[in-house]
Amino acid sequence: MASRYESIVRFKNVSPLYANMFEERGVRFIRQYPTVSFRKPTPQQRRQVQAETVTWQTGDRLEKLAGAHYGDPTYWWVIARYNQKPTDAHFSLGDLVYIPKPLRAILAYYV
Repeated sequence: MASRYESIVRFKNVSPLYANMFEERGVRFIRQYPTVSFRKPTPQQRRQVQAETVTWQTGDRLEKLAGAHYGDPTYWWVIARYNQKPTDAHFSLGDLVYIPKPLRAILAYYV
């Protein structure tokens, strides 16, 4: 069975920031996948949806926000993509998070 990651090009990370980790693991580098970047919705597409604004707080997770606003935590990626921040780690305390609604309208642009 083919992996869904087969077509994604990995890169060799030799960053000095990871020197201690490389030493602990006995390696000179690690191979990793790049962070995904998302295409922005066009201005016309943004006009078709409303975006509720919430402030990122301690304990927030994209899954929690999706569950609270969409009733289904599996739509966390919609919030991530709309905000152009692919993971929880890309948000900082106090960041404004835009929750696009209605879900059906934004899904039409992403699926």
